[in-house]
Amino acid sequence: MTDTPTFAVRPSYLGIEKSDPGAAICVAGIPYDLGTSNRPGARFGPSAIRQASRMLVDGDHPIAGTAPADRDIADIGDFRIAHGDIQGTLAAIEAQARQLRHLVALGGDHTITLALLRALAPRTGPLALVHFDAHVDTWPESFGQRFGHGSPFFHAIEEGLIDPKRTVQIGIRSPMDNDVHNWTRSKGVSILFAEAVHQLGPQAVADRIRETVGDVPAYLSFDVDALDPAFAPGTGTPEIGGLFTWQAQAILRRLAGLPFRGMDVVEVSPPYDVSEITALAAATFAWEYLALLAPRD
Repeated sequence: MTDTPTFAVRPSYLGIEKSDPGAAICVAGIPYDLGTSNRPGARFGPSAIRQASRMLVDGDHPIAGTAPADRDIADIGDFRIAHGDIQGTLAAIEAQARQLRHLVALGGDHTITLALLRALAPRTGPLALVHFDAHVDTWPESFGQRFGHGSPFFHAIEEGLIDPKRTVQIGIRSPMDNDVHNWTRSKGVSILFAEAVHQLGPQAVADRIRETVGDVPAYLSFDVDALDPAFAPGTGTPEIGGLFTWQAQAILRRLAGLPFRGMDVVEVSPPYDVSEITALAAATFAWEYLALLAPRD
């Protein structure tokens, strides 16, 4: 446990002091929300997540028994973006992410994931994808916008960045055009609707994820709107009937050993939160991910 009270911890993720981009794991904020189609505000997500992460520094992980921040990990600050320029921002994100060994990205809206996958896939080949969300995000466009937060995985599939047959989406429940649903299924994507997650329980869901991913390099993308807005109201496109925080946490804890190569947590929109609970949920899921990577005794 740190000797510094949680409220006084330095304003990096988990109070991390190191900022070297050569670290084994780098945390970076991506303050971008031009791809949103409903409520903006995710540009403020990285700072809110960092602030909330102070609640996670006063002890070891209760299950893994490790302190994720004790790894070779750095908070390298926020990525540069091309303000007002979607394509320019995607190119800037990709270029910056390409330099890092293992990135945990704090968004920002879900558009950023496309750039992160573009940076990572050339090193690994097509990635398996574990995707928590209320939405499939495989629309060819978002309200006339080709590259937005509703389309990253359409482009990722079309560009061969992810293997759709090794892609599983957890918590889906939003309205969806039949042609989008049918296209997604036809590519081989596994969809676990939120209702099914509630019925199956965390262990069965984790087993499904493991079966889908197998042993290929994988990427984890966690949209905070996978959670029910009763527990995470601070997001841009809330949908009722979502996962409980404990369910998502329990699923993540059962994914230890999967060959993850990177992660993002996105769509935290602090202006619509009634407290900092949404940011705390996002900070915790990134912490859970880091705990998955920690060697166990």
